[in-house]
Amino acid sequence: MVRAIIVAAALGGVVAGVAAYTESPPEWWTKPPFDGFDGKAGTAIRSEAWPICTTMTSVAVDADWVQLDPDFKAGKKALAAEDWNGAIAAFELAALRDPLNADTQNYIGYAYRRLRQLGPAIGHYQQALILNPRHRGAHAHLGEAYLVLGEPEKAEQLLAALENLCLIPCDEYGDLKRAIAAYRRLAAR
Repeated sequence: MVRAIIVAAALGGVVAGVAAYTESPPEWWTKPPFDGFDGKAGTAIRSEAWPICTTMTSVAVDADWVQLDPDFKAGKKALAAEDWNGAIAAFELAALRDPLNADTQNYIGYAYRRLRQLGPAIGHYQQALILNPRHRGAHAHLGEAYLVLGEPEKAEQLLAALENLCLIPCDEYGDLKRAIAAYRRLAAR
């Protein structure tokens, strides 16, 4: 008797699974979360607003999240003023409060690279990629650092990674591709 109940329950589960798979999904599967009671999108996040990765040019100085950390804001101002040591100091303070922020590591790496200190720059870019493997800016900046070191193969690997990350054309891919082409032209002379 117990076996018959178990077999019937298992068979019922299989039939329900096949029916759910072959029929159209219920309405609640296709609606975005938190869309309000009236069926209009209320608090749902638009897909274009989802942060995947950021670069130096795409992060607005007056973005709300930049305003939350005064050291991050000071670091952005120092970058704009080309005060590389000031940017490093400010971003390192910001990194103490938010050690999982890939943008902070990317910016520290950028400032070190501008000071021609490639060892620390590469270390910070790699840390940014550990924190966010999809960080386009870190891929591009690390590729440019490898070009300075005379390692175009590594830069091309990062370009290939950017090609996979940028489903539509992105600035980081174009910048690194142009840098590799310029490197190849200079190397051919």
